[in-house]
Amino acid sequence: MSESLRAISEAGTSIWLDDLSRERMIDGGKARHLSELINHDHVVGVTTNPAIFSASISKSSLYSDDLRSLASQGHDPESIITELTTADVMHACDLFLPVFKGSNGVDGRVSIEVDPRLARDTEGTIAQARELWKKVARPNVLIKVPATVEGLPAIQRLTAEGISVNVTIIFSVERYRAVLDAFIS
Repeated sequence: MSESLRAISEAGTSIWLDDLSRERMIDGGKARHLSELINHDHVVGVTTNPAIFSASISKSSLYSDDLRSLASQGHDPESIITELTTADVMHACDLFLPVFKGSNGVDGRVSIEVDPRLARDTEGTIAQARELWKKVARPNVLIKVPATVEGLPAIQRLTAEGISVNVTIIFSVERYRAVLDAFIS
């Protein structure tokens, strides 16, 4: 597979992993280590979403100590999820930082999604995107924002503020054009 991925990469396609877990970032995990995928399989980015994190957290004991610790500190379930997911994204950003720097910011990015329940809430999306941007605090993080009608002004404002945005759920050419317009404006 590595030769095929190399050929695809050399043809100009950025290869992204649609999966992130602690097992991918900790030696001895069951999944192939993320640094191995970066160094040998031409992976130059990773995207996440709530379903990916739900599967990672529920299927791995690697989160157990943090879950207990955060719960004992009085964190509610929402803040526990934020703490766990942003910690994993920070670690992945650190692993991808050499790719990010070596490509002048074109590749080497890690995406974390704003809560999908905010998809119809412009101000809520903006607020959470800002919080995630500040919490992860890495130059190569992307904040994933839905391309809903309410997401379009969020994309515009966040981009204007210098927050790197990854737009999701684009299901039509018309919406693609609206996203481009939001980005350009």
